[in-house]
Amino acid sequence: MSASRLLPLLSIAIRPLTITVEAVDETGETVRVPIPGEHPLTIYVDKREIVTLMTLGQSPEALVIGYLRNQRLVNSLDEIASVQVDWEVDAAAVWTRSGQLDSAEVEARLQKRTVTTGCGQGTVFGDLMAEIDQVRLPTEARLSEEALFAMLTGVRQYESVYKEAGAVHGCALIENTLPEPKILVYIEDVGRHNAVDAIAGRMWLEEISGDNTMFYTTGRLTSEMVIKAAQMGIPFLVSRSGITQMGWEVARQVGMTVIGRARGRHYQIFSGKERFVR
Repeated sequence: MSASRLLPLLSIAIRPLTITVEAVDETGETVRVPIPGEHPLTIYVDKREIVTLMTLGQSPEALVIGYLRNQRLVNSLDEIASVQVDWEVDAAAVWTRSGQLDSAEVEARLQKRTVTTGCGQGTVFGDLMAEIDQVRLPTEARLSEEALFAMLTGVRQYESVYKEAGAVHGCALIENTLPEPKILVYIEDVGRHNAVDAIAGRMWLEEISGDNTMFYTTGRLTSEMVIKAAQMGIPFLVSRSGITQMGWEVARQVGMTVIGRARGRHYQIFSGKERFVR
């Protein structure tokens, strides 16, 4: 970590990830079943309300930072003085070091916000599509079939809320190494957009570069998922689900290798096949 780097002051406000409720099974018996939590979290930046996200609460501070990063409301971690999450009022108070974001710029971005196909609070600001032209992914990066299969095995074996309670999406940032790709960050949330934002926040906080990584998600690959991975500098995006038309078009535009329907030893390469080594 850089000696001169300014880190924001963070609360540590993780919510219990599951609760146990009663349900009646197919035999008529009452059973106790874990279900994932879901909580509203309203983000305020310098006292200005930005958005309300529905979240599992696994990594709320990283989620807030990643959301602000991916929506280009802040340009670097150094701009953020603190992120304080208070679940008693379901709010996250963000303070910038300047004490005031550029009101005109924030208003312009909020006005351009478009609701996307994502579950939860998926949004993409209108000018992000213009900014995507500035993204440069590492052209020399390569992903081997062996590393892909090893990654899928590692993710499948990872202990997760989904295994216990279902009803959540999982995202992972994985180091592209052999013989065993290393899971650097694994986040689950009620919406896949929250999970990818939380990973973006962790990447800033821990100074993780996306150059030699792959990103795995359980959710479908929409345009916003591809844009966010590209903004994080990640050349390989893998999903056990499929890809939408706009997601495919954006992936081809930025030169990202996108692999969908990846389960076991099955996969489909939708773009960037030149980076893939069988």
